[in-house]
Amino acid sequence: MFDFIARPLVNWLNTERTSRTFPLSDYERICYELKPCDIVLIEGRSRVSDVIRWITQSPWTHAALYIGRIHDLEDDDLIQIVKNHYDGDAGDRLVIESILGQGTLVQNLQAYENEHIRICRPSRLTLKDSKLVKRYAISRLGVDYDVRQIFDLARFLLPWFILPRRWRSTLFESSRSARTVCSTMIAEAFAYVQFPILPLVKQSDDDNMQLFRRNPKLCTPSDFDYSPYFEIIKYPFVDFRHDQDYHMLPWDGESELSEEENKLYIDADNLPDSREIEESITEAIEKSKSAPVEGELIPGNKNEDSGNV
Repeated sequence: MFDFIARPLVNWLNTERTSRTFPLSDYERICYELKPCDIVLIEGRSRVSDVIRWITQSPWTHAALYIGRIHDLEDDDLIQIVKNHYDGDAGDRLVIESILGQGTLVQNLQAYENEHIRICRPSRLTLKDSKLVKRYAISRLGVDYDVRQIFDLARFLLPWFILPRRWRSTLFESSRSARTVCSTMIAEAFAYVQFPILPLVKQSDDDNMQLFRRNPKLCTPSDFDYSPYFEIIKYPFVDFRHDQDYHMLPWDGESELSEEENKLYIDADNLPDSREIEESITEAIEKSKSAPVEGELIPGNKNEDSGNV
């Protein structure tokens, strides 16, 4: 029954807005930087991305695990599994991801060439564990996308006591689900090698520290961005070199903002007036000069000890 209701909803949620004329990220530079087991965060344009953005309060609405090219896997069994799920060129850069309506699949990173993306790199992940992370992710290929988990995350924001028990979240069921979502699958892969994302740190009475892994079902794409255990790598589409001045960026031109864009962006000519800033600074200096110094007597007031003299 749930699947019957979800099918038209999935189609509606997957509807995407048009992409930007110029992406925010330099895809070629990101491709050059990528290493296996890097997480690629994507700022999605679909309706389901808007839902995730609202729930997580983050622009990052999708996560994919980069596994490199097919020959990078080195394990013949894993290579065969990936080939069964991907019929593209052997030299393609591949990611494993869970997509609404399609399940967990492997596809060419080039699908995100025009998107706003960034890299989250697990710090000091060993080569052995890197292989295990990829092995876990490949084992999940073909698993369905868990549409219900999206709604569970939304319901998790509501006070549990106002919901009938049968409507309450299933996020805390401990059994391994036959379905998954993008960030959950990746979080499970890193938990498989005990690599932390956003763990709970507790201190015992004898001052010993202990980490507790977060429930992977509560993991969202933004968690990899927030995590102190992942390095953030990003390359802007319009950039300036180390020997260039950022003032030389193309701020001036003949392009005009649309009515909708005017609500979000400002013209380069619309800058603060330097005279107003200097007047504010001068006024603040004058106020600081006239303000009493701490411990200094204010004229007209008597010192508390003056009656004892």
